[in-house]
Amino acid sequence: MIGIGIVGLPNVGKSTLFNAITKTQNAEAANYPFATIEPNVGIVSVPDKRLDELAQIINPKKVVGASVEFVDIAGLVKGAASGEGLGNKFLANIRNTIAICQVVRCFDDENIIHVEGSVDPMRDIEIINSELILADIDTVENAINKNSKLAKNNKDAKKLVEVLEKCKLVLEEYKMLSSYNFDQEELDLIKTYQFLTLKPMMFGLNISEDDLISGVDNDYVKKVKEYAKTINAECVTFSAKVESELIEIEDEDERNEFIESLGISEPSLNRFIRVGFKLLGLISYFTAGVQEVRAWTIKKGTLAPRAASEIHSDIERGFIRAEVVEYDKFIEFNGWQGSKEKGAMRLEGKEYEVKDGDVMFFRFNV
Repeated sequence: MIGIGIVGLPNVGKSTLFNAITKTQNAEAANYPFATIEPNVGIVSVPDKRLDELAQIINPKKVVGASVEFVDIAGLVKGAASGEGLGNKFLANIRNTIAICQVVRCFDDENIIHVEGSVDPMRDIEIINSELILADIDTVENAINKNSKLAKNNKDAKKLVEVLEKCKLVLEEYKMLSSYNFDQEELDLIKTYQFLTLKPMMFGLNISEDDLISGVDNDYVKKVKEYAKTINAECVTFSAKVESELIEIEDEDERNEFIESLGISEPSLNRFIRVGFKLLGLISYFTAGVQEVRAWTIKKGTLAPRAASEIHSDIERGFIRAEVVEYDKFIEFNGWQGSKEKGAMRLEGKEYEVKDGDVMFFRFNV
């Protein structure tokens, strides 16, 4: 399973967005459908100002940030679930992702073709959702047929079929499975099917340069944001045109001047990447020494020994304790020594759940 699949109808700015995020030109951005056929994969550093502040205190030889993986997937068209366009390839590629980012076009421009003939982001979202739902219906029906016979004599298979039947009812009402409140046991039972409509989702709203500068949501954006609230999804507005111009500017001062001239504090994609990181259920903890200041990526809820294994499996195996300082305290007290003197450093054991922003040092013995 790989990170976040960037999906949408053809020609809504997916590949331009991917190029901007990854600061590459690997994904062909063209004004016609199906410019992307094979998925492009990019690993992106997560912008995190906390790293800069830690580095100012520690003055390390190296600074390493967290990263998140984005996948640019071929544009979907109506009928994908029945094989239209590149439907089967699209659905197979997205099934291999952990989360979904739907990119929708929220600006008018007669010079840019829209595959449906007009700009209507809510219609586009409905088309994509419908195809995901239809694909899941096909998956759930096959799963029910396969497990029904086993269910007669097998308790586990019976439980599974009961959950699958529940899934089928939700999907046949044309609702996403994520809208239903499954308990953890039910989710564990159906995990293997990688249902598309169960995946966490966010929306990338591609707006015009004028709308970006104004900072005011247009009517298209307002409608999508209202819908996103109903499914607990986050929206990030961005201008694919502006972001593609930004990556062409190599000089940092010139780049900052351009950002300032737009009246924005940072590239929209910085927030886009951070929201994507959060969508995957990920957090960062930090190690801070003269050799390196680094952000380590873990799942929210990870216990200290497992978090330590991201550095090396030996640390998990020989874990004794963790020295922990909250990020804000670490900055306030100017590093390890000040934090110890002020009593801000704690000793935590094997049951400690690591928090986002913890600055940590692991004691171990192997």
